[in-house]
Amino acid sequence: MSEENLEIARQFAERWERSDWDGVAELADPAVEMHTTVGGIEEGRVMRGVDEIRRDYETVEETWDEHRVETEKLIDAGDRVVVFHREYVRGRGSGVELEIDAAVIVDVRDGRIVRVQGFMDRAAALEAAGVQE
Repeated sequence: MSEENLEIARQFAERWERSDWDGVAELADPAVEMHTTVGGIEEGRVMRGVDEIRRDYETVEETWDEHRVETEKLIDAGDRVVVFHREYVRGRGSGVELEIDAAVIVDVRDGRIVRVQGFMDRAAALEAAGVQE
């Protein structure tokens, strides 16, 4: 099952990076939950369903002149997969550029993504998933 979960998480990350929301919906449970990033400025918010997640993502994208995400590594944690990624952003108007090493835990049940949780701190993501790098 873990190999299947790794593949689902890999496809999810690729589709997310391309803003392929129809593709994300194919992988996600209809009631998928997206929890805002631990350590982020909106920590504690929860979005439900791909449509709500997409709308939130598109709203956030309006703050950036450029934003791209590159997956670096997938770590098997059984029914969870830890995805290490690097984000590149440039602020709209300010021109401020940031490069962020972060992580996401993707929970998979019955071949579908049921929960996504971002982490600003990769070590915290590993701890939450109960694995080591």
